[in-house]
Amino acid sequence: MVPTAAATGPRRHDRRSPRARFGGSHDYEYSDAADALPGILDQAQAEDWTLTHALERLLAIEVSATEKRRLAGRFRFANLPTGATLENFDHDAASGIDPNLLAELGSCRFLENATNVLLIGPPEVDKTHIATGLGHAAVNAGYRVYFTSAADLAARCHRAAIEGKWSTMMRFYAGPTLLIIDELGYLPLPAEAASALFQVTNQQYLKTSTVITTNRPVGAGGEILGDTTAAAAMLDRLLHRSVVITLDGASYRLRHHPTAAEEIRRATTGTNLGQFSPAALGKFTEQLWGKPMSAINVEAPVTMPADPASGRELDACEGPVRP
Repeated sequence: MVPTAAATGPRRHDRRSPRARFGGSHDYEYSDAADALPGILDQAQAEDWTLTHALERLLAIEVSATEKRRLAGRFRFANLPTGATLENFDHDAASGIDPNLLAELGSCRFLENATNVLLIGPPEVDKTHIATGLGHAAVNAGYRVYFTSAADLAARCHRAAIEGKWSTMMRFYAGPTLLIIDELGYLPLPAEAASALFQVTNQQYLKTSTVITTNRPVGAGGEILGDTTAAAAMLDRLLHRSVVITLDGASYRLRHHPTAAEEIRRATTGTNLGQFSPAALGKFTEQLWGKPMSAINVEAPVTMPADPASGRELDACEGPVRP
């Protein structure tokens, strides 16, 4: 027998909010659509919408809100230091970078084939601005990005090794599609930093992209890391498929004091900008690998140097390496 109204009692009005009626009391799906439901129903009645059109409007609201939440989450994870973008980069004050190349990098197509970007130049020529701008572009394009300084990366890896969490830390740095390592060479690194940086670049090799900023020439890798073999192995992987950008110009903080800027450049790099030229890069790679590098973007893998005694190709963590 069907229960009667008298048996079941009067039907009460549901006083819950549209959000609660739509999905419960937890962090549920369609929450934004539920909040917008009363307004959509009123508008649908006033404008004589079909049910299909009303549902389309609700779903559009939910999709837009979900994308905004995901974008905010990617930015939180990215750890970008500033709001610097490629759009507000001062091309007039920079020297050594082609605006067309910067625009191409801003399209994020370099992430599709795991190309690396090396930004080389004296202090305060907006290398970090470009790296951060690439990070913003990648986050907005839907990619996972993480920004760190070289010193912080080394410190976190050292702590992870002590706590027995090395594998977890390596998985963390392997996760982003774009890893940005800032200020390599600015601060002295501990002895174990060479191993950490090599392991990070090795696991990303041909899988994901790395952007590195440094004030030191490519040939100073062994000096920066304190380990010539690890530096050679890391450069082998970074330069295999890479874009190297050499920046010149005065510090953006000292652009009205050119003499002071030039003195700071010479004091911090030990040279003028000639050492950062593509010719210097080619000379270094020829000395290191025994053959010239035909172009910055290299498609064929570069082999490791051979042991002078046996002629056997050295493994990534072996020595010696030719000076």
